[in-house]
Amino acid sequence: MASSTRTDFPWTNSCLIAGDLRTAVQRLKDATPAGVLLGSGKLATELDRLDLIDEYRFLIHPRIAGHGPTLYQSGLPGTRRLELISATPLRCGAVAMHYRRER
Repeated sequence: MASSTRTDFPWTNSCLIAGDLRTAVQRLKDATPAGVLLGSGKLATELDRLDLIDEYRFLIHPRIAGHGPTLYQSGLPGTRRLELISATPLRCGAVAMHYRRER
């Protein structure tokens, strides 16, 4: 977990992101060779705009909500092409998908 406002982190491997987002996240990426995982649409939008996302991991559930937020609610400046690395069906009917961003 990463936060710019929280000061108490009860979860393992959580951190405060302070100051310039690009610098703080690049520092975190450099210090974490196995990768950084996030689950916030708002943060994902900002990191994508800063060109800091290398891979995407989606968990797709077999449900259509019909309402609610989307991953990039406020939009992106352009299309992102993704290369499929793996797709794994799960017993519950969901599919775990791993994509790498094409550059």
